[in-house]
Amino acid sequence: MSADEETGFEPATGDGAPFPVPAERRAASVRTAFAGMLQIRRLTNTGHAAPEAVPAEWELHSAVRAVALALEASGLAASAVDASGRRTATGFRVAAGDSQGTARVEWLGPPGSGAAHEEEGELTRCASVLGELGWTALLYRGPRRRRFLEVEPPPRTVRPDSR
Repeated sequence: MSADEETGFEPATGDGAPFPVPAERRAASVRTAFAGMLQIRRLTNTGHAAPEAVPAEWELHSAVRAVALALEASGLAASAVDASGRRTATGFRVAAGDSQGTARVEWLGPPGSGAAHEEEGELTRCASVLGELGWTALLYRGPRRRRFLEVEPPPRTVRPDSR
């Protein structure tokens, strides 16, 4: 039994250790979870012309999980940390945003990894992936001039039948 089967699937957020399963098995788990997310979108976003292109209601309440799953499923690498909290891998890190229902995406790596030089291009790739899935991803500069994405749900449109 894999770690995912024992504890349930968790997308990589970039704040944990690398998953202790073979890469092929992890990739299969990610594909299955992502397909499940798209199926939930198809079933719950029935009022939309392209239901797979709009986050489902559960995603809006679990933005970190949904954003991390989307990024991992796209093939982007997640950062990782060791038991002491030291970065051991370069990649995305997803954390809760400043507002409810939002997420913050950073591109981090170990000291000397060059992550700071890669961040604009890699965060642009992250924003593209998330935009295709209906999220609004805005690129900002934070402390020490490091870039990050603020990811939020798309603006809600008022349907005529919901007034």
